Amino acid sequence: MSAKFPRLGPLVLLALCALAACSRGDSEAAQAEPTPMGRTFVSTEIQGAPIPGGGPLTLTFKDGRISADAGCNPHSGAVALDDHKVHVTGMASTLMACPGERQGADEWLNGLLNSRPTWRLDKATLILQGDNLTVTLLDKKVALPDKPIQGTTWIVTALITPDAQIRSQAIDEVKPTLTITPDGVVSGQAGCNRMTGRAAVAGAELTFQVGATKMLCSPEVMEVEQQVLRTLDGKVNASVDADVLTLRKPDGSGLILHAEQ
Repeated sequence: MSAKFPRLGPLVLLALCALAACSRGDSEAAQAEPTPMGRTFVSTEIQGAPIPGGGPLTLTFKDGRISADAGCNPHSGAVALDDHKVHVTGMASTLMACPGERQGADEWLNGLLNSRPTWRLDKATLILQGDNLTVTLLDKKVALPDKPIQGTTWIVTALITPDAQIRSQAIDEVKPTLTITPDGVVSGQAGCNRMTGRAAVAGAELTFQVGATKMLCSPEVMEVEQQVLRTLDGKVNASVDADVLTLRKPDGSGLILHAEQ
């Protein structure tokens, strides 16, 4: 019996080493601290100066970059999360004019990000601490589950061209709406005129047959209405992200709509 021990000894030693290595690996994985990277967050509470226009602030961290929107222009740039601080570089944004109180949202956003705020992540909650400002955000998947396309009243907030997204005072004033009932009946306001019709829903593809009344409004409103009706004519691709519905035609044009609160 004793002659077998030398052969078993190395096997036992290897097994113990393997067990120790696995234990170290599990410990290191457990100690790896989660970061906001790969997630989107929406503000739920602000201590300090509020967002002009009400926000909310939306932050997306993905592949070493950050996308940010406080209700006016979307911003994007590189981001590092070292030392529990948000370090942004090379930030760029669109240059749309935002009417009313929202025109100060970009300045508020730049002030927060340029202050290199500290960050703390607790499960679905992200807290940013800047200069005299604390912003609490919640994971978007928790804060805003996807709304159903049918049975929700959607409000047009932007027009899509193949090259850009267009927001305007005319869109904000007339607030074109779209509702599709569970049985496919379409109703809403195109901008100036009331519209009715039907929509066939097949997964992410919608096929519209819509008509509208024939009143005339200002040229700015009619321009918005024409794109609404062009989009709601025939087949469009539909995608929902929380409370945002995007309708896009094959040529790249379309609409961005938000669920009515």
